[in-house]
Amino acid sequence: MSGIKDGSHYTLKAMCCGKELEDTGVLLSCPDCSEPHFLRASYSSHLVAGNSDEGIYRFSDWLPVRRVLKGSGAPVTYRSRALAAKLGMSNLWITFNGWWPEKGALMRTGSFKECEAYSVCARIPEAPDSGTLVVASAGNTARAFIRVCSENSIPLAVVVPEDNLNALWSEEEPAGCVKIIASASGSDYFDAIALSNKLCSGSGFYPEGGAKNPARRDGMGTTVLSAAVAMGEIPEYYFQAVGSGTGAIAAWEASVRLEKDGSFGPNNMKLMVSQNSPFQIIHDSWKADSRDLLPLGDDEAREMAHKIDAKVLSNRKPPYSLPGGLFDALKASGGDVLLADNAEAREAGRLFLETEGVDISPEASVALASLIMALDDKAVPRDGKVMLNITGGGTELYRASHKTKACRADLVFSNDAAPEDVVRETAALWS
Repeated sequence: MSGIKDGSHYTLKAMCCGKELEDTGVLLSCPDCSEPHFLRASYSSHLVAGNSDEGIYRFSDWLPVRRVLKGSGAPVTYRSRALAAKLGMSNLWITFNGWWPEKGALMRTGSFKECEAYSVCARIPEAPDSGTLVVASAGNTARAFIRVCSENSIPLAVVVPEDNLNALWSEEEPAGCVKIIASASGSDYFDAIALSNKLCSGSGFYPEGGAKNPARRDGMGTTVLSAAVAMGEIPEYYFQAVGSGTGAIAAWEASVRLEKDGSFGPNNMKLMVSQNSPFQIIHDSWKADSRDLLPLGDDEAREMAHKIDAKVLSNRKPPYSLPGGLFDALKASGGDVLLADNAEAREAGRLFLETEGVDISPEASVALASLIMALDDKAVPRDGKVMLNITGGGTELYRASHKTKACRADLVFSNDAAPEDVVRETAALWS
């Protein structure tokens, strides 16, 4: 399998100081830098995509991984005919992440979060000294990591808002190495992140790292690699709905890497990202031309998070401001941030089902709704080379033919729970 070695096919570069670092499999920052920053993987070879039956690891040349895990799928990119005709577009390419066997899409959790889960977990040493991986999620990421860690015997504590537990479903019960921790009802994704930080304050637990994990970003960046391989060039416009914006940052990093590779032409890709109004902190900060996120109160954020259909887009502390974050990626690409409300997104989801023939997630519907508006506003030409990242789809198709069950929380904590209590009670779940 191409690119799978022992981790020697890449190094990590600290974007704060430029230092080259050898990877430990769990490294999230330069030990000599105190300012917030990203580590970015540098690969030793050109991209040579493998066969589709290799799953996500067909792109392993450009993944910071050291082993292959079973069960992965990869993004599938195809040129749209029916939806493109409906929208009057001549060059619309859809990158589909989810369950759609007819197209070769085999992500059983129905989300591109499998891309990051299979990359992150394949980067971790088989027996990490740090103990149990901790992942905070609003739903899709949790579902993906539960599956990957259950099937590959990787100890995991996944932390989600209790009100989002309905997004956690699977055919099988989570394996014994996987535990689900919830922040109490009324909380949001940021509260789940805060709870995960409490858990990581104790020994025996280590953070996945979110956007700071280069394997997460490069795993999600495979969507753009898929598009470039299918199109033979880098797209001109990239559409995706965002909560944290990590997927869009990953897309931009992938486009820069593709241009440097030299096989896919110049990089003119504009990031066209969208939010589900009224949860629109990234949109409002961008439109104010502010590197700093505009103020958003905790109670206001929780209220707005409960109003939107696309719950996974409700991150109130996204990696927007730090160097190399979403603000810089938008500036570098000449991109923009768009908005779609619930009604617009629902109509877009119905249109995709009607024209392409499969259901898509609320957040993917937000992305399509924003594309429709950009076309109507002439912000994007109808003959432009557009990549529409359908970040989730086929869950209804999958659940129609597979018996799934809801996952239950092993523990629920209030937002004021003491860190030592969180660590002690969670650790006891494995005893």
